[in-house]
Amino acid sequence: MSIRHGLLALLEHGPRYGSQLRTEFESRTGSTWPLNVGQVYTTLSRLERDGMVVQDGEDEAGHPLYAITDSGRVELRSWFENPVDRTSPARDELAIKLAMAVGAPGVDIRDVIQSQRRHTVKAMQDYTRLKAQALTAVEKNGARERDDIAWLLVLEQLIFQTEAEARWLDHCESRLIRLSSTAPAAGPEPASPGAAAAGTGARGAGAERAARHRP
Repeated sequence: MSIRHGLLALLEHGPRYGSQLRTEFESRTGSTWPLNVGQVYTTLSRLERDGMVVQDGEDEAGHPLYAITDSGRVELRSWFENPVDRTSPARDELAIKLAMAVGAPGVDIRDVIQSQRRHTVKAMQDYTRLKAQALTAVEKNGARERDDIAWLLVLEQLIFQTEAEARWLDHCESRLIRLSSTAPAAGPEPASPGAAAAGTGARGAGAERAARHRP
């Protein structure tokens, strides 16, 4: 998630101070990715260092205001015009968990999938309920229409994401069932070299004892 570009997009509407930027960012995204003021001011400092923003006086309460520069506008336009890079996908904890669960001793991967499916379905239901509320707000709340629409788009992305995740979990379960049905039947455990040597030694000792007692 690019906090850097999100703040530049908000500053394009006019100078803002840190807490104001945090409030507007969370309003647009429904607090899906909450920010703290420290993150905001750290990002503003880096943007100022890179010439993307400048301090632009204070408001009546003494809050330092930040304004976007021409370089910041160029950077923002480039962000909007270029697709999000997918060549280095972000780490996905669920995919990593299932990959590690395959063959892990004492872990039933089917239980891992079932547990995640219940959570995913619950999340999908929650997002769908919030989407209905957002749609109502878009229809009724003209003053905050921009924020309501932005939140609605974020919610729909979350719904699509959880739907895809549920389908992927179904696929994983089906894949495991197919693989288990085609796997070769397990044979007897091969004897270890140590056990084989011990067996040979025991047989040798038995033969020697029999020879000594043979008439």
